[in-house]
Amino acid sequence: MIRVKNLYKSFNGRTVLDDISVTFEPGKTNLIIGQSGSGKTVLLKSIVGLHEIDRGEIWFEDKLFNKLDFRGKKEIRKEMGMLFQGSALFDSLTVEQNVRFPLDMFTDQLMEEKTDRVNFCLNRVNIINANKLFPAELSGGMRKRVAIARAISLNPRYLFCDEPNSGLDPITAILIDDLIKEITLEYCMTTIVNTHDMNSVMEIGEKILFISEGIKCWEGNKNEILHSDCEKLNDFVFANSLAKQLRNSK
Repeated sequence: MIRVKNLYKSFNGRTVLDDISVTFEPGKTNLIIGQSGSGKTVLLKSIVGLHEIDRGEIWFEDKLFNKLDFRGKKEIRKEMGMLFQGSALFDSLTVEQNVRFPLDMFTDQLMEEKTDRVNFCLNRVNIINANKLFPAELSGGMRKRVAIARAISLNPRYLFCDEPNSGLDPITAILIDDLIKEITLEYCMTTIVNTHDMNSVMEIGEKILFISEGIKCWEGNKNEILHSDCEKLNDFVFANSLAKQLRNSK
């Protein structure tokens, strides 16, 4: 479980996150949604410690993460898996080396043990016989699946996904959504997904936080979102649905 309490963040005197409080639950796909510039990426980066917050609390279970020293934060980061927008694989490393990278960084396992773990993770995301390939040789969907394999290589308790469907066709995007949901349930991870894709919201939105201009405007689930009386949320849903219709009509 991750709890955010009264979080404030500003840049150059401009408030980007204004008194955000939310609980992200284990074993569920927790989604942060909002328009570009709403603050959702800043919120995600603040939670994982890439941004220092101005005020507030970020709890990982019973540990106050933003008050820990470097060593304390490092211990929690060992339990984090990250799926970055664009996959962020190392172009010069093979698929196997990419997935093994966190194991090389954070464990003292023997090479045989690490190789077994890499193969297990690749099989889990249905990547077969691709260990020696390089990212440039993979499709966009395969790169995302390799990135997921890397993200779960350390068997994390927390999984963070930043726009995991960016640049993917609709069918591949659904497959990635399903995979994220499956491994979240399988490993009972606290998964936080940053997205503006309403397809993802309606497919895997078990807990949804909607923010607008840095303010928490609504939270609920995919069954409640279409019946909200939040005007800003309704505008966001309508705008995304309209954009989808326009794309499909071309």
